[in-house]
Formats: sequence, structure tokens, C-alpha cells
Amino acid sequence: MTIKRIGPGVRMSKAVVHGNTVYLAGQVADKTIGQSVSEQTQEIVDIIDALLAEAGSDKTKVLSATIYLADISTFGEMNAVWDKWVVQGHTPARATLEAKLVTAQYKVEIAVIAAI
Repeated sequence: MTIKRIGPGVRMSKAVVHGNTVYLAGQVADKTIGQSVSEQTQEIVDIIDALLAEAGSDKTKVLSATIYLADISTFGEMNAVWDKWVVQGHTPARATLEAKLVTAQYKVEIAVIAAI
């Protein structure tokens, strides 16, 4: 099987396709860094949509998601955006946890695995 790397960098790729599966690295907001959890979450799901499309997939094929919040008290704010983005009947397995992210300006990070 071949391995396709999307957005390869020095330390990691934004996504890796192997077989019929695409693995996305944890995605963070660049344009809305330092802004609200809602704004960052929206930017991140838009990034996820674009990466999945590039890999030949879409959000209805997301198998699992791991969401990292800098402050778990923002769970509801993140979920308000997530619930509008996710397609009912195609919801992935999901874990959400509080974690210290690489910089205090990042409030959300989301990693997903999807089928193609």
C-alpha cells in the first residue's frame, strides 16, 4: 500500500493517507488564534473539511475525533459549533479532554481519523 502525505513539514504532516484511512494531525486555529473557542473551533472544522476533501473524504466518514480544550469549562461553547458541523447519523466516536496546548493562545485542538 502507498502512503500519501498532505502538507508535510519538518516535524509532521497535516494528514497522512494509508489505504482507505486518512489520519489528521491535531489541527489548531491560525487566523483566529487568541480569539474565542467558538471562532477557533469553526476555523478548525473548516480546516478539517479542506484536508478531508484533499484526501478524498468528508466529515460524514469521520471515524473518531479527539478534541483538546485548554479549559474544559468551554466544552459547551465548542460543542455549539461542533453540533452544527457534524452530520447527524454520521457522528464519530469522540473523546474530549482538557490539556495544556502548545501556547495559551490556542484554546482548541482537534484530531480526526476518517475513512475514504
